[in-house]
Amino acid sequence: MRELSYGEAVNAALHRLMEELPQTLVYGEDVGVPGGVFGVTRGLRKRFGERAFDTPISESAILGSAVGAAMMGRRPIVEIMWADFSLVALDQIVNQAANVRYVSGGRLSAPLTIRTQQGNAPGACAQHSQCLEALFLHVPGLRVCMPSTPQDAYDLLVTAVHCDDPVLVVENRTLYFGAKEPVAVDGPLQPMGGARTRRAGSDVTVVTWGAMTHRVLEAARALAGDGIEAEVVETPWLNPFDTEAVVASVEGTRRLAVVHEANVTGGFGAEVVARVAGAGVPLLAPPIRIGAPDVRMPAAPVLAQALVPDAARIGGEIKRLTEGGAR
Repeated sequence: MRELSYGEAVNAALHRLMEELPQTLVYGEDVGVPGGVFGVTRGLRKRFGERAFDTPISESAILGSAVGAAMMGRRPIVEIMWADFSLVALDQIVNQAANVRYVSGGRLSAPLTIRTQQGNAPGACAQHSQCLEALFLHVPGLRVCMPSTPQDAYDLLVTAVHCDDPVLVVENRTLYFGAKEPVAVDGPLQPMGGARTRRAGSDVTVVTWGAMTHRVLEAARALAGDGIEAEVVETPWLNPFDTEAVVASVEGTRRLAVVHEANVTGGFGAEVVARVAGAGVPLLAPPIRIGAPDVRMPAAPVLAQALVPDAARIGGEIKRLTEGGAR
């Protein structure tokens, strides 16, 4: 066990992967000599030399070269500094990486890992704050995960790099420098997929992922003071998604709320609701989705904070949901 912050856990995982897998490369904008804008790749260049290197500011070149390297036997780990700019390389991700296995009849694969970070932070503005997981979850052939704890930041990255499919590991910049926690390092490879119950409850199921997990847990603790027991189900892997675990929880509580930082319209929360509805679970009240409104993220921190769901808003909406129908 090591006491690590979220960002340090990512760094520890990268060191392990480059040590254990000589076919790995780590590259992207400022990840080599500077050690990353957030310090997450610090020390890799010094230890592993040219296997960790900087690139020009060209997301399409970064992703295009990663697809080719992966097809030829490498396992590149590339960083797209902000998820917003993955859109510059959408063709390389959607039309190339996600398609390799299919168009080659299974003869080739693209085992590349794309590390990126998203979510609002002070002064992030409209082009550095978008939450785009739903966009990539719409693409067959891509795996997507969103770690919320230092242990997840370590485990999910290690699992992603061992996967033979392209994987997006979506981190959150607000978590990089959080409190340190005990992290089990150098342990066995964890399976891909699965959900976990972060808090047991009987009145409502709250499904969430990424940085919102912490706000949901805060809201659940406050709701308990009002006599409302929320069951918090976190799904770090969004593809593959553990539908069975979510359905099993909702069968017990018969109420559902989905919370994500992304704006509500077209968010992955709608897919979660659809899967529960498709399972035929009888609900006591219509399910709700809690997320950002359909507006661009303003530059002013106080305005941005008003748009991203906080514990008070999450708790208030869940409280109203539990009032909709008796047991």
